[in-house]
Amino acid sequence: MNQQKNTYYIDIGSGEISRSSTDSPWNYKIEATDEEITRLRQIFDANYDVEVEGFLRAHIPIVEYHHDKPNDDYDKHMIEVYQMIYDLGDEEAKQHIDKIGILEDFTSE
Repeated sequence: MNQQKNTYYIDIGSGEISRSSTDSPWNYKIEATDEEITRLRQIFDANYDVEVEGFLRAHIPIVEYHHDKPNDDYDKHMIEVYQMIYDLGDEEAKQHIDKIGILEDFTSE
């Protein structure tokens, strides 16, 4: 069954997903099905939970960033977000993600 894709506007910083390009600032324009948007929302929500965990952990100064599971989880989720935006995004989104190199950096580790 081929589901209809709709246009969405994504703000990476806030994790906002909007159908309107004028209601709030956005970074990327994508075309996605309801299921794809649900998955993207789940990743953003998981990152919010990780941010809270990381904030609480931040009060333990002895743990370094690269040895901190909440930071690792946050980074993993952000790569998933950028990969989905790359896969679903318009040409401008793809070019910007290529330019910042975030997916290349992750896959070359």
